[in-house]
Amino acid sequence: MQRLYRALINSIAGIRRAFADEAAFRQEVYLAIVLVPVAIMYAPDRAALLWLLSSILLLLIVELLNTGIEAVVNKASPEWSGLAKKAKDTASAAVFLAIVYLVLVWGLIFWPA
Repeated sequence: MQRLYRALINSIAGIRRAFADEAAFRQEVYLAIVLVPVAIMYAPDRAALLWLLSSILLLLIVELLNTGIEAVVNKASPEWSGLAKKAKDTASAAVFLAIVYLVLVWGLIFWPA
């Protein structure tokens, strides 16, 4: 139980740090604060609610991973490097794809048929 407790404390610290340091993460949290109640109120069924909420959660997860990758790359390679650029660009692309996924899920569920 002690290990799980420490993992929880570290996870909360990571979320707080990302929120404090990363404008993109803050914006996505604010978006989630708006979208979660909308999903709960307007999802046509439980399956749709799961899709809507999971798309929001996926975006936040990918943004946290992107932030971690950027931090490690900045520490390991403070000078310009092609490999550092590749790591940062591909992590950023993952965030972009998570945003596209969120838009697709929400669009398919709420777009009038």
